[in-house]
Amino acid sequence: MKILIPIIFFGILASLGLALYFMMKDKGSSSNMVRSLFIRIGLSIFLFATVWVAHSLGYIQSSGIRVGVN
Repeated sequence: MKILIPIIFFGILASLGLALYFMMKDKGSSSNMVRSLFIRIGLSIFLFATVWVAHSLGYIQSSGIRVGVN
């Protein structure tokens, strides 16, 4: 789990970089940028679901840091 989550996160960043590249290269004439952004959205949803399931199954634990409590 500790390896999968960073790999998905870097995949999200790579997809975002590809979308920027296609936006600059194609000037909006192809659907490559839109495809890259859809992949980024899918990876983001998959990352959220993976973290949620991993926490529910006990593979990862919250840190227990209390925010805003005196």
